[in-house]
Amino acid sequence: MRPLSYRPLSYRPLSYVVAPSAAAGLLLLASAGIATATATADDGFTIKDPRITESSGLAASRIHPGIYWTHNDSDDGAFIYAVDSKSGDTVATLTMRGIGAPRDVEAISIGPDGNVYVGDIGDNLDGSWNHVWIYRFPEPKQLTNATVDATQFTVKYADGPRNAEALMVHPKTGRVYIASKNEDGGGLYEGPARLTAGGTNVFRRVGKVPWVTDGAFSPDGKELVLRSYFSARAYDWKDSGRLGADRSVRAPFQGQAESVTYTADGTAMMFGSEGVGSGVERVEVEEKREAGAKSPSGAGSSGDGEKGGGGSDTDGAGGGDVTLGVVVLGGVIAAFVGLKRLLRRRP
Repeated sequence: MRPLSYRPLSYRPLSYVVAPSAAAGLLLLASAGIATATATADDGFTIKDPRITESSGLAASRIHPGIYWTHNDSDDGAFIYAVDSKSGDTVATLTMRGIGAPRDVEAISIGPDGNVYVGDIGDNLDGSWNHVWIYRFPEPKQLTNATVDATQFTVKYADGPRNAEALMVHPKTGRVYIASKNEDGGGLYEGPARLTAGGTNVFRRVGKVPWVTDGAFSPDGKELVLRSYFSARAYDWKDSGRLGADRSVRAPFQGQAESVTYTADGTAMMFGSEGVGSGVERVEVEEKREAGAKSPSGAGSSGDGEKGGGGSDTDGAGGGDVTLGVVVLGGVIAAFVGLKRLLRRRP
């Protein structure tokens, strides 16, 4: 969480020595100024709810300023939580009705239709399930504990089952995309123009991406950011629905980096992590480099389709943004987390 900011007291040079009592008064006044400083909406915050132990997805509300929707990734049931970024408190808990038992919920996104899309797309055994699910329900107008009717969509990949943790809904077209997760590089998959609940929705590979734990479109739909455990990249989003030029994005180092979303106004990205009392950190959106400038990794433009996605940018490389020690530490953490999940899901 970013430290609270406050405005220092103005002062003039003193031509005399301040008496002890006056000095004490000034100290008390300054302390009061610090104590009364309050967090603002969309600033960094800590998730306080003890029920939220594995926050794996994050989505900024479109109708409730400063509110972020999140969820646990497994063994939690059909619950979605609304967290107030001013306080870190949960202000509403939603229970999805009309769906089966969630297996591994990994992502959440909000579409231009005002619906919340929840991705039950995780598969830590990399292909043990021949289908996954997406749940959809209208974002509630009132922030209160409620049961919501959700629609369930069955999803398959055209090239076979795989693990995934990132689901993104384009804010203009409403099309749903999934980024698969693989240490050797994953794929970006495009869903049908409209999801149907009456059959199987086939997602087809349209691009290559690095190891991805979450992703999000900018509110104007012109950029897609994908994060991994130690790095993040932003891609120009072309009208054809394909990845364009990519660049590195400054991402915070977090114990288990899991989620990312843009603020509703698009001025910043919010990076989240797992764990009890996990933190969400704000990173301002930086202006893009001029056309023709190379990315820090030297990759330059990533082009269309399978040519795109920074395939050479392995997780933790980040164009040299992290040190070798961090990479080694990250490998140990990732191995431990993977083993924990594998053991937990084996019958």
